[in-house]
Amino acid sequence: MVECRAISICKLQNIMPSEAIYKVIFFNQGQVYELYVRSVYQSELMGFLEVEEFVFDERSKMIVDPGEEKLKNEFSSVKRSYIPLHAVVRIDEVEKEGVCKVTDVKGGNVTPLPFPSMAPSPKKTD
Repeated sequence: MVECRAISICKLQNIMPSEAIYKVIFFNQGQVYELYVRSVYQSELMGFLEVEEFVFDERSKMIVDPGEEKLKNEFSSVKRSYIPLHAVVRIDEVEKEGVCKVTDVKGGNVTPLPFPSMAPSPKKTD
């Protein structure tokens, strides 16, 4: 009888499992994106990271942040996003979501890692 009660208490504690939230920071076209997502994993596409289930701050609907609204509109119809691994700056597991934002890379302390370009080599003429 005591064992059944202990199992019931354990089941009650697992009713609302806490889902992990990840803060993903990456470069995109000269800007640094900071997004919150519930799923991050290595893609089957070589050299890409997959992020899913975007989380936007819904706590304060009275104050509208234009930057976050722009991101919300940009990712509203996106189910999954593929981010090149060389563009990722940082991934953190956080306890709660924050404000998503986009900042310009001008004069900051974030330096992109150099990566080889995939431009075709010029043809030799004889």
